[in-house]
Formats: sequence, structure tokens, C-alpha cells
Amino acid sequence: MDLIEKTREFVASFLEGEPSSHDMGHINRVEALCLEIQKEEGGDPLILRLAALLHDVGVVKEHEEGGDHALYSAEIASEFLRKAGFGKEFIEAVASCIITHRFSRGKSPDTTEARILQDADRLDALGAVGIFRAIFSMGALRMLKHTTGIDKGSSKKTVYVDDPIEGFNEYMRYKPFTIPEKLNTNASKRIAEERLKIMRIYLEALNLETGNPNR
Repeated sequence: MDLIEKTREFVASFLEGEPSSHDMGHINRVEALCLEIQKEEGGDPLILRLAALLHDVGVVKEHEEGGDHALYSAEIASEFLRKAGFGKEFIEAVASCIITHRFSRGKSPDTTEARILQDADRLDALGAVGIFRAIFSMGALRMLKHTTGIDKGSSKKTVYVDDPIEGFNEYMRYKPFTIPEKLNTNASKRIAEERLKIMRIYLEALNLETGNPNR
């Protein structure tokens, strides 16, 4: 088994049972997006693939303990890569990508690979898959609070409102449609605009069907 598949298997063992939308499907899509963007923007493909595969490996720990899954992921990734025989400079390059990937932390990536990973992670919140992930994640977080009492405080204004459709509309206003202006690369911006077309059509239909065409 080569390094990439060993890494994929390692990450899958951590994300088994992941209750929101940071599952292996997300990981594999982000990896594919990174490689698509890299063809135009450059960067080291090995650093990029490893960072993409490992960027959310700490998300279950965040669910269980709180804190920042980007930091957890960077720590886990660094240890994994050290055991795999990589040197300090390479490990730090991968860890830096992971630490700066997270949408809600507003951190600035300072390498080509980090900029591409941050973009790819954000792009997976757009388009048809972005709609699916948003609805799936909102439902999972509502159920998590119902069954365990765990409250993801940063999501209160969208996830825990009485009317989930109202919460979804609020989420759409503050996150997906603000993504293009925050992207780092021209390739990513083109992909984003195509994906947002799908989201606009969906929202228009949703609000028409629910009697709120002016939302």
C-alpha cells in the first residue's frame, strides 16, 4: 500500500462514525479539488494531497472535547508524518496548510499549497454537494444537542432556530455567498461561480415552495 492510501486509511479510522459532514466523502472531494486547482496554480502535489487527506482528522476530537479541530488535525498529522519518516521542514509545510484551512478562523495561508487547500475546503461548501452538506450537518448537530446536550455555540443562529428552513436561509446568507470574495486563487473563483448558480436556483425554488419568495 502506498503512502497516499495508507494516509487515507489512517484518516478513515479517525472519521468512522463522524456525525456531521466532515466525513471521508468530504476528504476525498477536497483532495480532488486540490489537484484540480494545482494544475493551474502550481504547488507541491504531495504536500497538497497529504494536507487535504489529513486536514479534518481531528474533527471527532473537537466534537468530544471542544477546541479547534484544525489544531488537533495538525498535531495528529505531524505525528503521523514523523512516523512515516518525513523531515521537519516537510511536516511543518503540511501542518501549516492544515492550521490555516478552516473557514471560520479567518487565518491567512502563506504558501501556495495552503492557499489551495483553504480554497478547496471552502469550495466543498458550494454547489449541489454544498446544499447536501449544509442540510445534513444542520440535522446532525440538532440531533447531537437533542441526544447529548452538546451545543455547538458558533452555530446557534442557524442550526438551533425553531424553523430549520429559516435557519438554512440564514446560513446561506452568511456563508456560501460570501465565499468567492474570500478565495485565494483565480481557478477557485471560477469553480465557485459555477457552483453558486446551482445554489441560487435551489434557494429560489425552496422559498417559492415554502411561501417566502422574497427571502
